Amino acid sequence: MRVSKYVLPTLKENPSDAVVLSHRLMLRAGLMRKESAGMYAYLPLGLKVLRKIINIVKEEMDRSGAHECLMPELTNADYWKESGRWNTMGPELFRIEDRNGLEYALGPTHEEAFTNLVRSFVSSYRDLPLNLYQINTKFRDEIRPRFGVIRSKEFIMKDAYSFDLDQKGLDESYNAMAKAYRRIFERCGLVTIPVQADSGNMGGSTSEEFMVASEIGEEVLLLCKNCEYRANSEKAEYKRIVPEPKGETEEIKEVHTPDVKTIEDLVKFFKCDEDRFLKSIIYVADGKPLMVVVPGSREVNEHKLKNHTGAVELGLASDDVVEQFTGAPYGFAGPAGLNNSKIIFDISVKNISNAITGANKKDFHYTGANPGRDFDIKEEADITSAREGDTCPKCGSEMYEKKGIEVGHIFKLGYKYTRAMNLTVLDENGEAVTPIMGCYGIGVNRTMAAVVEQSSDERGIIWPKEITPFHVHLVGISKTDEEIKSIDEIYDKLLNAGIDVLYDDRKASPGFKFADADLIGIPLRITAGKGFFANGELELKERGKKEIVNIPADKIIDEIKNFYR
Repeated sequence: MRVSKYVLPTLKENPSDAVVLSHRLMLRAGLMRKESAGMYAYLPLGLKVLRKIINIVKEEMDRSGAHECLMPELTNADYWKESGRWNTMGPELFRIEDRNGLEYALGPTHEEAFTNLVRSFVSSYRDLPLNLYQINTKFRDEIRPRFGVIRSKEFIMKDAYSFDLDQKGLDESYNAMAKAYRRIFERCGLVTIPVQADSGNMGGSTSEEFMVASEIGEEVLLLCKNCEYRANSEKAEYKRIVPEPKGETEEIKEVHTPDVKTIEDLVKFFKCDEDRFLKSIIYVADGKPLMVVVPGSREVNEHKLKNHTGAVELGLASDDVVEQFTGAPYGFAGPAGLNNSKIIFDISVKNISNAITGANKKDFHYTGANPGRDFDIKEEADITSAREGDTCPKCGSEMYEKKGIEVGHIFKLGYKYTRAMNLTVLDENGEAVTPIMGCYGIGVNRTMAAVVEQSSDERGIIWPKEITPFHVHLVGISKTDEEIKSIDEIYDKLLNAGIDVLYDDRKASPGFKFADADLIGIPLRITAGKGFFANGELELKERGKKEIVNIPADKIIDEIKNFYR
């Protein structure tokens, strides 16, 4: 492809609204252009990369035994209502009515649609196992789209759904997908960190995310220094360290604490560390208030809390609800004296002695509060977030944090959708059984952006070999028509040898062309200039390396093929 004939609007300067590296480079290199907030048009160069990623995904999915389908992007609301998600997905779900008043959703995911499809033709255990996938556009009404295609309203996703007769079959399907995902990301040139994850609105039990380490990542990962324990912050557990008893058990006392509400205020007022305090927070779960009690130095993990309660909707209580629940305004809540109320304690609270906590009375706190005497722990759970420096739950070593971009996610869904949508098959004995499901997603656009984040330098992108838009970037530096003709002949020879070439034939300075070549990031740059016209040698340079090698023109095809072999 000649650059003079190609749609390749590169930019010298960073766009003002692009704040992360991948967003800047994808715009500057002419891969895409912004259509609207969270929506992007892909130009020819970007589309070539997307299609190469898609082809890798298809090859590995087919290799794993999955079968490709193509589903409507509009999904029938009736199926969402069957599963119960029509009212639980929240405002991120695009809901639409047609002219006849029928309701639809623009699919952010297709569990319901695939379950409905499968129940239309699967009837026997002989039809299973089954794994169906598609590569299609998805939609999510993001409240704040950001980071280019990393968080957008419209995106391309590969989603797959396995249907098995039993848990053993699901384990096999899940493990096959885990292996396929590792191959996919490896072929895309990505170094990923698989971590345990929360299943969220998808439901199910086991869940694993494939993360790319990045400072702009929205996920926080907890990684053990000595073992293979890896989890995102929503899921991560940590080993509680039992505190030493602080002397004798004190009597509970009421202390006047005028306008002292936050943990920071209390630390200053009582002149002690955060671990002496019990933090009591009022939530509303499915319309019902409850108190959550955690150590003062810890934060509530709302994902864990939601999973523990099974709540569809969970949020902080309003000031009125707080006062109604505790009898005091915000900042003075505590578990003492509320034994008949719904209270969930973090599992580490039982080890705290002589704690300081709210007295459920304006401007007052208790000191010397102890579990078992001053309040009863009837319900406890792991509901706090792990953090850097915490102890690994598996081996007891220290954990550290990394930020990551999620590029893939696999779930063991269980029976959530097949039971809700009454999908059954006959087993060997002729009895109706419910298949068990798995779900497996890859963000194609996000994978592309993650590659740019991970494989780039101050000059531009450095494409991995398997997803580069072209094999070679040919730069012609010529002055006469005869010289142009000689370079054109090199271009034709490369094409005839099956090499995909981007040929910069523009009338521009060498420096301008080299800058564009570095920005676009094709792995090999071939320059036809003075050396070519003087002695028939071409300059060969790998993107990301400084060395330039002179190669005889008649050997260049072999060099390129060896590089890609």
